Amino acid sequence: MSRPSGLSLDAPLHSLRLLLTDARYFWIVAGLVVAGDAFLTALIVRFVAYTEIDFTTYMAQVDVYYKGERNYSRISGPTGPMVYPAGHVLVHRAMHTLTEGGLYLKRAQALYGALYVLSLALTCAIYRQTRSIPNWVLLLLPLSKRLHSIFALRMFNDCWAVVVAQASVLAFGVGFDHLACVLYSLALSVKMSVILYLPAVLLILFKRRGLMRGATLVATIVQLQVLLGLPFLRTHPREYLAGAFDLSRVFLYKWTVNWRFVPEDVFLSRPFATTLLLGHVGALVAFGLFRWCRRDGGAFVLLERGLRRPSEPPSMQPTLSADHVITLLATSNLIGMLFARSLHYQFYSWYAHQLPLLAWRTKLPVPMRLGLLAAIEYAWNVYPSTNMSSGVLLVAHIALLLGIWFGWAEGRVERATGSKDTAVDNKIRK
Repeated sequence: MSRPSGLSLDAPLHSLRLLLTDARYFWIVAGLVVAGDAFLTALIVRFVAYTEIDFTTYMAQVDVYYKGERNYSRISGPTGPMVYPAGHVLVHRAMHTLTEGGLYLKRAQALYGALYVLSLALTCAIYRQTRSIPNWVLLLLPLSKRLHSIFALRMFNDCWAVVVAQASVLAFGVGFDHLACVLYSLALSVKMSVILYLPAVLLILFKRRGLMRGATLVATIVQLQVLLGLPFLRTHPREYLAGAFDLSRVFLYKWTVNWRFVPEDVFLSRPFATTLLLGHVGALVAFGLFRWCRRDGGAFVLLERGLRRPSEPPSMQPTLSADHVITLLATSNLIGMLFARSLHYQFYSWYAHQLPLLAWRTKLPVPMRLGLLAAIEYAWNVYPSTNMSSGVLLVAHIALLLGIWFGWAEGRVERATGSKDTAVDNKIRK
């Protein structure tokens, strides 16, 4: 008796295998994952105690804003001054209204829980765009205890930046670059951490739009930042720029998840910061020169074509695949995480949902990929961090990045897929 070609109650094991591996059923699995995690998140909000860290400070900062203060250096709360761009103020003005100044936190928790579910749904959509992630990998996405906590129990502003950045990645994947740049700028306006994507954003715009059109889109990003910051830039521009975009800011050693094994005096020193910056730039340059442009004949060939014909796209690929674009963006973000001087616990949200995708850009055996993901999750769940946990995180980050270097650093799908999407999907399933 032949097996059915699709799902069938008469062949449950065969149907289960199809659900977990066949791209035709990706959205069924994704829907079940999102629905199941939505239910779990609702239970967390209902039964697990909220922990106050920064939300009261956000509300206090908005109180100061409502009193008419526009000097960033004078806007502060219980845990410190305002250190985020103007989009942060807009978001938390809305949260201030919703919670009536922070009095009704359950309303905020419900919204942050919904924000988490939206983040998960966007992640599924991004994975689907790549056409190269097995369905069953989606089952890994709801497993992070730390990520649920960051959204539903801590309500950090990182969550807003992450979700808008995910929407931007999705738009870049389908080639809606103008929309993607607007969303990217909005995410950047909430938290400067989104700048970690910028190297890949610039390369993608150059490849796909050429020098002149790419520069116009970059100008859109800058213009939106100016527009959002106008209430502060009009009167106190220096204070706003110094507070919202402080690249020299030093985080407290006691909260760091990474580099715990480094003595505090070294951790806080300028030479250590300089070394990490050089490592960050060096890794980006290495990927740019030797990994991200190979399908275009190499970085120098790509650059030469782009400068010679600045109004035309220099890429040799007729259409950049979503897999290529998303892989570059996620890898650029990972490189930034590896070389960050201090990673606080909420920073896990910056890349947590990208980690399975990145693991599937390596050629490591599946058990090793899962081991790397487990090691990273372990490190982020040790509180306070230890020499061992931060060492595990560093080793896992390096192993993952090296795996991508020797794996599919440009993505597994070389061209934009069309009518034969399912055939392409199933051919590269692994």
